[in-house]
Amino acid sequence: MSIIALIIIGAAAGLIATRVMRLQTDLFATIGIGILGALVGGLALRILLTITGWMAGFVGAVLGAIMLIWLWRTYGPKR
Repeated sequence: MSIIALIIIGAAAGLIATRVMRLQTDLFATIGIGILGALVGGLALRILLTITGWMAGFVGAVLGAIMLIWLWRTYGPKR
């Protein structure tokens, strides 16, 4: 993903993240938070995929399965 795309996505992500977390910031801080988060997240993901390759997919599958189990225990039929 190019740096420009990370900046655009990061600006939108910062706006959403500050609203979800109920953080009151000005426009420039909101965009800055999103851009930095997108750059750090994109870099971390790129490094993780480069180093681990198929193993990153496996880790994602395990985390997804854990999430489904948690959802089932939390919202599934009660015994």
